Amino acid sequence: MPPPTLLVLTADPPPRLGRLTGHARIVSVDADGLAAQLPLADALLVWDFTSDAVRDAWPGTGPRPRWVHTASAGVDRLLFPGLVDSETVVTNARGIFEEPIAEYVAGLVLAMAKDLPGTLELQSRRRWHHREGLRVAGSRAVVVGAGPIGRAVAHTLRALGVTVAVTGRTARPGVHGADQLDRLLTRADWVIGAAPLTDATRGMFDARLFGLMQPSARFVNVGRGQLVVEDDLVAAVSKRWIAGAALDVFEREPLDPGSPLWDVPGLIVSPHMSGDTVGWRDRLGEQFVGLYELWVAGKPLPNVVDKKRGYVPMHD
Repeated sequence: MPPPTLLVLTADPPPRLGRLTGHARIVSVDADGLAAQLPLADALLVWDFTSDAVRDAWPGTGPRPRWVHTASAGVDRLLFPGLVDSETVVTNARGIFEEPIAEYVAGLVLAMAKDLPGTLELQSRRRWHHREGLRVAGSRAVVVGAGPIGRAVAHTLRALGVTVAVTGRTARPGVHGADQLDRLLTRADWVIGAAPLTDATRGMFDARLFGLMQPSARFVNVGRGQLVVEDDLVAAVSKRWIAGAALDVFEREPLDPGSPLWDVPGLIVSPHMSGDTVGWRDRLGEQFVGLYELWVAGKPLPNVVDKKRGYVPMHD
């Protein structure tokens, strides 16, 4: 019996899948070749997770892969009706990015509290200007998103002495429901966006929510760019409704050089790098190989996405 056909939507550098030699017929394709190969594939690895090629290629005749894995935490690019309504199993890269993102958020919180951007700017001008920083220990944070990334962020901030409230879609032990978010925002020093992108979360950080925050509050988004109404954030920071913000994800990436976000005083822009640490691609490849070995053995897969909800449910 021939091995399953594994279709890989490639990106540079390609994944290291040497351990699958003899256990899979690996076919690498780019976006242009995907549609022709889909009916021949048993499984699809979306290595180029920034591409919309799967959405574009999925409609058509013939069978479709029984399993699709995306080498990313976010799955919103795959949640189009044809795939959602199919019997295809979708998995994601949960377990790879949580701790690096949590470290990055902690770094941003410390940087803003101690005005490290201001220090670097003053140093570039050779100017000695003493200021007072903020205490992080004893401050309050609201983490919006109760999945693995949100929980890792909460754990890391608590290690810094921050009192953290986590909000999710529904209330459960250790997690506040979405109906409590407004109340929690009014007392938060730090608001962290770590939610998945769904119909309920798209554009949730808008002028109304920024208006609920304290003037001393700072906002960080490491979830999905479309969680934020960017024009409203520009207004909130520019008009000092909130004290500052940091964005690692954006509605359109890469961020256009003409975007007003680049020039807002008190707004830190980083190029979607919070989860990417040295060796991250190798870890993604190793994770997929482990999942593939479970799949061919007929064993249950972890990280299965609830396609109707738009994320991997937490079972606790």
